[in-house]
Amino acid sequence: MIVVVFLAVAAGFIVLGIIFLSGKGADLIAGYNTASPEEKAGIDEKKLLKAMAVFMFVLAGCFIISALSDILNFKLLIWIGQAMFVVSLIIGLIYMNTRNRFK
Repeated sequence: MIVVVFLAVAAGFIVLGIIFLSGKGADLIAGYNTASPEEKAGIDEKKLLKAMAVFMFVLAGCFIISALSDILNFKLLIWIGQAMFVVSLIIGLIYMNTRNRFK
């Protein structure tokens, strides 16, 4: 049962990654959608969307690893997948919010 949940979440991240990779969906990014037109003009939307797409695919991979835990009946994988998710989330958020990467 938990496999279905993990795979559904991974599918959601994959769909978002595809949307971002296609150059659409910038309004789905928190902070960007509330920025003023002047602030949006100073942001390289293409670079931002590519980084968000990679971020979504990495997070999806973490949930797929967690789903493999139940499929392979190897319970350690769920902890590995979730630990990778937390670490990826922290690293991704720090990467996206430092050094004006998307200006």
